[in-house]
Amino acid sequence: MAHHAAGVVIITADVSGEPVGLTATSFTSVSLAPPLVAFYIADTSTTWPKLRRARHFAVHLLAADQQDLAWRFAAKGVDRFAAPTSWSRGAENVPLLGGTAVHMVCRRHDSRLIGDHWLVVGEVEHGYELSEPRPPLVYHQGAFGGFTPHR
Repeated sequence: MAHHAAGVVIITADVSGEPVGLTATSFTSVSLAPPLVAFYIADTSTTWPKLRRARHFAVHLLAADQQDLAWRFAAKGVDRFAAPTSWSRGAENVPLLGGTAVHMVCRRHDSRLIGDHWLVVGEVEHGYELSEPRPPLVYHQGAFGGFTPHR
């Protein structure tokens, strides 16, 4: 699967007043009516035991210039929400990251263990485009990079 390029998102949630989050590259649109999106998370993830308790979560679509943020939320043993991460509380008290291209606040619709990963489906309740359109951050063969559209 390393040969398949994927967009990069960060998932955030509030669990008993504590912000939690992680980087994901397995994000997809599921349905327009109702508006459903999904991501996968490894059953072995150290973030999953907390994240699975959240009723709401946010999905942040990252821009090509946000590689440092993607690495930070992928790292183990760091406070992902400490400076220099810029964030505030949004709808449903969900942590929203500053400067991302787009974010969506979702209500958990379903979760299912499939193989060694959990499929997490959320219904989009709030969506925001936060800045001028920017090229997306892409993950390919173990590295982050940008995308230049061919017009």
